[in-house]
Amino acid sequence: MASLLRVDDLTVSFGTSAGRVKALNNVSLSIEEGEVYCVVGESGSGKSTLALSVMGLLPHNAEISDGRIMYKDIDLLRSSSEQMRDLRGQEIALVFQDAQSALNPIECIGPQLEEVILEHSDISLRNANKMAQDMLFEMGLPDPKRVMGQYPFALSGGMCQRIMMAMALVLRPKLLIADEPTSGLDVTLQAEILHRIRNLVKEQNSSVLLITHDMGVVAAMAKKVGVIYAGNVVEDADVVPLFHRSQHPYTWSLLQALPRMDDPGKRIEPLPGSPPDMVHLPMECPFLPRCFKAQSRCRTEVKPTLTETEDKHFVACYNPVVSGWND
Repeated sequence: MASLLRVDDLTVSFGTSAGRVKALNNVSLSIEEGEVYCVVGESGSGKSTLALSVMGLLPHNAEISDGRIMYKDIDLLRSSSEQMRDLRGQEIALVFQDAQSALNPIECIGPQLEEVILEHSDISLRNANKMAQDMLFEMGLPDPKRVMGQYPFALSGGMCQRIMMAMALVLRPKLLIADEPTSGLDVTLQAEILHRIRNLVKEQNSSVLLITHDMGVVAAMAKKVGVIYAGNVVEDADVVPLFHRSQHPYTWSLLQALPRMDDPGKRIEPLPGSPPDMVHLPMECPFLPRCFKAQSRCRTEVKPTLTETEDKHFVACYNPVVSGWND
């Protein structure tokens, strides 16, 4: 099946007073139509930078030094601002991590939601208003007409998150990028947001790039998973093999830090150490100082590249874990 979105060797850095922050380093991934692809990793690993790169919304101090981002047959990195404006909202939509900060604080919800519709269609303002209200109702917001007239600061974080989802989904995009859409929400609202995303995939055959640090969300939503560490994809696999036969020491350590319902007496093992300095990334594997499987080769050679160890299971490691999650 042809890929809807393909990222090849994407390298992004940010200029700062401390030096260049190497946010993404030769990142590659592929998403097919109707697929949920989860990107999981610690805070600061480069997940949000990946989302902003696809949308063409990187800040002025960012530099893309290598790579390619293909949406269908369109090279997003070489598209004009007008082409990107046409794609955003209509073909590709982004749900930002902090909904209350993403909304304009001095404008009511109605005009912000209507603007998305009017920018990409020829319908009247009256019809756009109706579409906006219908979408808010679909997102589970009672009394959409009242919500349309309110400012973001008058709404709860959960309501703002649903409004951001409504903005992203109102034009039924083919690709939804959701950056931590359930972060900071209570478990009931988390389940509702994830249910809405599942419906989008099922009803519209849309694809989702879901960014998270929650392995529970990954297990519930993903078809494929990319594990990212210090700006590098270290493991890429279907969700079931990843959980049952994780091979990179970082992925394995993440799973060991989770409680298990089938083994309530299991000791939770925290991952020791901290991520490397993104300004002074080492030439060798960035996980080396925290790795329990490190060999001499890991210390003397450059960082490993993604290699297929099983069918559609890729790992960037010289000495992968051989035991699985159930062992």
